[in-house]
Amino acid sequence: MASIFKLSTPSPAASLSEALRPRDSRFLSFNPSSNAINYKINLSASLRSIHSLPLKTSLRIKCSKTDGNGSPAKRTVLHDLYEKEGQSPWYDNLCRPVTDLLPLIASGVRGVTSNPAIFQKAISSSNAYNDQFRELVQAGKDIESAYWELVVKDIQDACKLFEPIYDQTDGGDGYVSVEVSPRLADDTEGTIEAAKWLHKVVDRPNVYIKIPATEACVPSIKEVIANGISVNVTLIFSLARYEAVIDAYLDGLEASGLNDLSRVTSVASFFVSRVDTLIDKALEKIGTPEALNLRGKAAVAQAALAYQLYQRKFSGPRWEALVKKGAKKQRLLWASTSVKNPAYSDTLYVAPLIGPDTVSTMPDQALQAFIDHGTVSRTIDSNASEAEGIYNALQKLGIDWSFVGSQLELEGVDSFKKSFDSLLDSLQEKANSLKLVSH
Repeated sequence: MASIFKLSTPSPAASLSEALRPRDSRFLSFNPSSNAINYKINLSASLRSIHSLPLKTSLRIKCSKTDGNGSPAKRTVLHDLYEKEGQSPWYDNLCRPVTDLLPLIASGVRGVTSNPAIFQKAISSSNAYNDQFRELVQAGKDIESAYWELVVKDIQDACKLFEPIYDQTDGGDGYVSVEVSPRLADDTEGTIEAAKWLHKVVDRPNVYIKIPATEACVPSIKEVIANGISVNVTLIFSLARYEAVIDAYLDGLEASGLNDLSRVTSVASFFVSRVDTLIDKALEKIGTPEALNLRGKAAVAQAALAYQLYQRKFSGPRWEALVKKGAKKQRLLWASTSVKNPAYSDTLYVAPLIGPDTVSTMPDQALQAFIDHGTVSRTIDSNASEAEGIYNALQKLGIDWSFVGSQLELEGVDSFKKSFDSLLDSLQEKANSLKLVSH
């Protein structure tokens, strides 16, 4: 099976639905299913014009099998999150039809993240990909090539929806992220070539190419940034690896040779909830009152220290020299924000991590919870000494932060590989059935 960077450039993605590609490009007309409200958005202007429309249904996205389920949304705390505290709320999900994202954009969502697990769920559970997949199979495409064409179309269509935000913020926000093949997590050169290929075929200014923060891929990050490609660095679980990621970004900017660095941007996706999942198990094994009292505190404490590191690294002479060329900070992005332990607050990995120049990408559960009862205030650095105290207390109890980072990275890469392989297997089965039908 061809690896991603050996694939030929896919044919231009099928155009967006008539709703997304009207004759007058200044407007986007969206006609959802009959039980939803029809509306028209001037995408070249601010999306504020639809904030006043009534909220008719839940903002939860359902991967529709045939048509959109979207309806307009009113102003939410997500707008306050960005306007008052400088944090960008993103949505950690993507499926067809992408028009389902419109009410979320209206509600204040400013970007989208995807990963192999998200696409595995979207493609395997929806009929919305069948027609394009059938055409690709009948045209003789191999399964992995077909997979990437399905993905590229979704990413391009989503980028189109977020382009107004990208333009309004001069390239500061409105990004859609797509990840290189998880099979390349230990392949430095393969990841570089894959990132270049994805950037070329998606061909949108507001796409982020996701690269895992594995030891092998940290050099890839530098090289891809040096090539002028914007990157979402994913699967960061430790402070040490996070610092290496920042250095790779700075090294890449310096090596780019560009006089204008304003269009080369990056986010560093620091994973949160999985840290507590692993450490809580260790604390329960220790079993002392002190250990048990620290459950559910490790992830937020480490994240708060990551923000301190971010502030230190993006200041001083080295950074100021890059700012003179238009460089933008590599924003910290909080990932894995859904709560795994039902005993914890459902906004545990969102509410304590609010601060300027950050992103919080939220799946449905976390997004709904925060819209419903989230409070907007700067919390990320409200008690730095407490965060340091928790981090050190865990270390004294025997928690090896280096091991935690390595173990979670292995689990994360393995999980994405399994999702990727599972989806390719299911697509192969679907292709076989299509061939049987056609014969």
